[in-house]
This record gives sequence, C-alpha cells and structure tokens, in this order.
Amino acid sequence: MAESLTFTTLGELVKEKRKELGVSLSEVSRITGISKGVISKIENGETKRPELRTLKPIADVLNIPYEEIIEGYIKVEHRFGILHDFLMEVAEISKPDLMEKVAVKFLENSKKDSVESLEVLFRITETFRKKDIMITLYNIIIRYARAHGESQYIAKGLYQKYMIEREELKHLEESFKVGEEVLHYADFLSHEEKITLYYRMALHAHNIKKYDKCVELGKIGHAKDSTNNELKERVALAICNSYFYTNKFEEMKKHLQIYEQLGYQFILKRIKYLRAIILAKTGQYQEAVPLLRECVEEAKDNNRLHRVNQLVEVLLSINDVNSVQEIVEREEKNFSLDFNNVYHLSELGKYFKNKGSLLVGRGLFDEGMESYLQGMNYFSKINALNDIVECAEDIHTHHCEQGKEMNLGLLKEMQEVYNIVNNGDERGGKNEETFNCTDDCFTGIM
Repeated sequence: MAESLTFTTLGELVKEKRKELGVSLSEVSRITGISKGVISKIENGETKRPELRTLKPIADVLNIPYEEIIEGYIKVEHRFGILHDFLMEVAEISKPDLMEKVAVKFLENSKKDSVESLEVLFRITETFRKKDIMITLYNIIIRYARAHGESQYIAKGLYQKYMIEREELKHLEESFKVGEEVLHYADFLSHEEKITLYYRMALHAHNIKKYDKCVELGKIGHAKDSTNNELKERVALAICNSYFYTNKFEEMKKHLQIYEQLGYQFILKRIKYLRAIILAKTGQYQEAVPLLRECVEEAKDNNRLHRVNQLVEVLLSINDVNSVQEIVEREEKNFSLDFNNVYHLSELGKYFKNKGSLLVGRGLFDEGMESYLQGMNYFSKINALNDIVECAEDIHTHHCEQGKEMNLGLLKEMQEVYNIVNNGDERGGKNEETFNCTDDCFTGIM
C-alpha cells in the first residue's frame, strides 16, 4: 500500500507538472522518446516501480528537479541494488544533502545487518573521486557506526576522512584534531594503516609546529614498523628537525648517529647540512658558515630555499649584512616555487621576513615593508598565524625605532592578510589529481 501511495504521488507530480506547463502526453512522448502508454501508466500509478532511466528524461522535459524524483523513490525503496544505483546517480550531480538521505536509507535497509551495510557503503565510497562526496559518506559511516557500536567502522571512516582532510593547507589544525580522534581507535585499524597513521600524523605535527608530538608519534610508528621504506625515513628526518626547532641539539645529534648507522638515505644525503645547522645554533659560526655555504651550493631546487634561509639567519645573527645582500641578489631569481607544498610556503614566508629585516637595516624602509608583507602573504596561505604576528610585530618595531607613522595603505594590506586567515579563502585547497601530500613534501627541505 505504501509503495502504491508513494509512486502514485510521483505519478501525480508528473501529471500535475505536465498540466501546469500545458504539455500533452503526446508531446512529452515525442520529446523523450518514451511511449505515451508508459507515461500514462506512471501518471495513473499503474506502474509501481518506474525505472529511473524512464523518469529522468520525463523530469527533464517537465522541469521537475531530479532530486524530487529520487527523494520520492527512497521513501519506500528497499532494494539494495536500486539504492546503490541512487548513490551513483546522486554522486554524479554532486548533491551532498541528497547523497546523505540516500546513504542513510542504504544503511537502514532491513535486509542486511549493520556491518554488511557499512562495508558495502565503505567500498562504494572508495570508488568516488570527488572529495566532498567522499567526506559526506565517511561522515555518515562514522555516525551510523557510532550509533550501532561498530568501532571498526568508526576507525575506518575516521582514518579515510583524515587522509583526505589533512591535504587541505588552510585547515591543517582542524584536520590534525581529526587525526587525534583516529588515534583513539587505532587498535581497530590494520597493522599497515596503523603505521601509516602514526607516520602521517608525525609529519602533520611537524608542519603545524607540534614538534614534541612529531617525535612522539614518529617513534611509535618506528617501533611498529620492521620494514625499510621511504616514509619511515622521512619521519626520521622530521624527528631530527623537531629536535632542532626545540633546541634539543644533543638529542638531535644522538638521533642523527642512530639513523646514520641504520643507513637511512634521507639522513645520509643531508648529514653535512644537519651537522652544520647544529654548529650554527650552538654558536660555532666559524665552522658553520663555510659548511652552510657548501650545503647551499650542493642543494637541488626543492632543498635550496631552506638552506638559504638557514644561512641568511646565521649571517644576520653575526651582522654580516653584505653577505646577506649578495645572497638575496643571487638566489631570489632562481627560486623554484611550489605553492602546493606547505613547508615550501613556510620557507618563502621566512625568506621574505628575513629580507625585510635586511632592507630596513640598509635604509630601504619602504622596500623592507613590502618584503614583510610578501612574507605575511605566504604565511597566510597556510594559516601560519604565529609567523604572521611575528612579521607584524617586526613592522611595528621598525616604525617605532625610526619614529615613523604607519600609512593607511600598509595598514590596509596587513588587514587583508588577517582577513584571509580569519575568514579563509579558496586558496587553501589543491588540485585533487596533482597535489602530492603536503607534509611528505616538507622532507625535501634539506
């Protein structure tokens, strides 16, 4: 009875819309290529289950939103195969709200238990390529799994959601929280997924400057991983960098020695540079500067900027501004720019911040302010708020030291940067086909 009522309602929708437009059955038949008799039976409710491929062209001719047709179906449809087809149909028209309704109906199908339904929906979700559709479905899987106490699928859904969301440059802090939630369900992941999670979280933590977390998560991953692989070595490098940025130079030296003995290529290729920056940070400038110069000259494109920044910072700290000026004039035109790499964007921000300091020191005040603004803009692309604040503080300090008032143009440009961070913008994403995972790329720094 329910089916008859629903599909009569669909039929009445078709009939009412046709009459409203003043279109005859014959005309609809002619345009759609569907026989007049078939259309009549749909309108009169004689056809209890009209196929979607039949209704869709009719709906198109009569300007009936396709979503209304599908919503009419899913109210009473229980056939697993049909609901599967609906999911595919809705994904094509990119309607997340409608997708959610179909997916919930799919999971509530009484003919399958919750585990089987979740597994089928999970496999369907993996076939999609549109990230918004995948996130919608994974959120549904997570909610349904929570409601039914299926911890394995809470874990699987959260894991996949994290792996997608972690690639969004503008939302690294938010996606890290999703990763932390996955950690609570790590025991329900496969051994390989568990290791990958710890490694990806370690790299992610490094990118958002949670260096202690990077070390903690990276070491857990290493303890569970008995294989040799590139990701493992990238994490080793991230651990060394984390010790560097937290001024734990003895720990850094100890771990460099361990990883060197293990034959990690990511460490061996950078060992001279890593030891050079330890020398610089511990005040051994006479040894550090020549080594850093060598490291810059040896660097490939994707490693060079970071090494340049380290050298510039050391030279500024010993007030060798002439050398810094030479480096700026030589290096900037040779930069290899990668705007999809969170670490590269961070290094660009640092470079222009350092350049701003140099220019102000050489009496080029306005040019220095422009350089600071460039640095702030690069930091804004990755929501690096602390770095933006540091640039702003330097700008204010220079104005105070030189007794200058900040002009409205500069204030306006600074405000625009703050607005980008506070409100977000469209630059935070990436081409979903070509973007390589953000925090894997950072280990090209050395």
